[in-house]
Amino acid sequence: MKLYYKISVLIMLLGIGGCSDSFLERSPQGQLADEQVQNTKAVEWLLTGAYGLMNGNRDGTWGNYASAPSQWLFGEVAADNAHKGSELADQAVMFDIERHTAISVNEHLSTMWNNYYEGITRCNTTLRQLTVVQETATDKFTDQRAKEIEAEAKMLRGHYYFFLWRVFKNIPYIDETMSTVDAAKVPNNVDVLPMIEADFQFAVQNLPADGNPPMGDKGRADQIAAKSYLGKVYLYQQKFAEALVLFKEVIAARPNLEGLPFLNNFDVNTENGPESIFAAQHAINPNGGGDNANVGDMLGGLYGSAPANCCGFFNPSFDLVNSFRVTSQGLPMLDGSFQQNPFKSDFGLSGTAKENYTVDKTLAIDPRVDYTVGRRGVPYHDWGIMPGDPWLRDPAFGGPFVGYKHMIDQADFPGNTQSGGTNYVTSLNVNIIRLADVYLMAAECAAETGDLAYALARVNNVRARAAKLPHKSVGGAAVAAYDVQPYPAFASKEYALDAIRFERRLELALEGHRFFDLVRWGIAKEVLEAYSAFEGSLISSYSGLQFTEKNNYFPIPQDQIDRSGGVLVQN
Repeated sequence: MKLYYKISVLIMLLGIGGCSDSFLERSPQGQLADEQVQNTKAVEWLLTGAYGLMNGNRDGTWGNYASAPSQWLFGEVAADNAHKGSELADQAVMFDIERHTAISVNEHLSTMWNNYYEGITRCNTTLRQLTVVQETATDKFTDQRAKEIEAEAKMLRGHYYFFLWRVFKNIPYIDETMSTVDAAKVPNNVDVLPMIEADFQFAVQNLPADGNPPMGDKGRADQIAAKSYLGKVYLYQQKFAEALVLFKEVIAARPNLEGLPFLNNFDVNTENGPESIFAAQHAINPNGGGDNANVGDMLGGLYGSAPANCCGFFNPSFDLVNSFRVTSQGLPMLDGSFQQNPFKSDFGLSGTAKENYTVDKTLAIDPRVDYTVGRRGVPYHDWGIMPGDPWLRDPAFGGPFVGYKHMIDQADFPGNTQSGGTNYVTSLNVNIIRLADVYLMAAECAAETGDLAYALARVNNVRARAAKLPHKSVGGAAVAAYDVQPYPAFASKEYALDAIRFERRLELALEGHRFFDLVRWGIAKEVLEAYSAFEGSLISSYSGLQFTEKNNYFPIPQDQIDRSGGVLVQN
């Protein structure tokens, strides 16, 4: 059975020790008698509510874009992979995030902060009530289930804190032992990574190791998810040897990546498969509502005559699309030459030339491009051939491309999209960590610790799987000269790291990793300023980006600083 988030049922329960817009400002929604919550069923409900924030949605469907589990705004638009899209005036403050000029009153900063601290609040509430039940109630959990619940709640808390830390870095750490009054006095001048690490370590030690999720519910965290996430936290701290041990254990516990279809990661019919390590679970409510659905990605719905046509945001960049181009050996252009004589689709054409545009079938390119990006003249899901401008909101501003991974087949719309024609709100899960990500993190750790042979093997596993993708075709002819070949060797650590970093971009494009990778590698400034020069030569809005060290993180929301009375200090 798939874990289903009954958010509406939980609102009143979460008033116990819960918060409204800010974890610093308690505003209970309701109050239940002690006997109603001092039992095992109530604790299980509270834990389900803690899982519920994985979709980044506290209430309703609109407005949760910045807290999307895909992290498309901070992880992709803030990097070199995508534009805000739509029109400049629509959600203009998103463009400030893209340009790294966001100020502390930007509404999307508050959304990210508030929604994920709400998730932390729910985890802390679950932990507090678990203690009460085990110490005072007659209806108690078995010791094993109590440890599992504690581990699940700490795993979720670690996840929510990690997402906040990547965006803001300097954040206050609140745990289940603190009262609301004490929480308001916690400064943001302490490194929270050790506490995040401790939560994941507890989860590793106490979640099921038999491959079955707690309670038999798909979507709950298990030991493999905890090991993967703990390894990721180690990687961010450059604890490469420690991380590699965990990643190897995860890889050994799952089937060989080469036998797991790439497309299963983005298909509502095959989600929660063996490649999915930890995912935000999404579902359409029985009444057709979308509260539990993938509301964070809804703005990435296409536009105009597209079957799902709201709201024209999240346009992949020219730089990303061209990064999929390959050399005559079928390898990525690690030297940046993919920016030379770039593929532009029909961008810049007009009149007869635009009307008669046909896709360049000689373009040598990795087949993953057409399962990551929609481009004119190429079949898009089962929607038909992508027609270009009719599916775009403002191509002169956002470019000629659309995202692919976050949309679903038209045949799957019934039962998997919100009722009322809102086909851009879907039940598609979002993978926080998937197996290919683990392979590439393992490759990076191996390269950093000198095992280039292991690093090469893991990268080539990813590329071999990519080579199996079916080629998109029109009229029986492939729409590109698709090619992806294995690396013959990694001659040096430097070359290996370049290849691994590039492979992460290709494999995980538009899945929320890119900006955070650039920051942890220490190359955000050079990459983003070079990207701005290239992208800006095609669309002037993107030229002139200046990136400094302070742009590695985003401002603390001003409303949080104001409420804290000076306890919180601005980045």
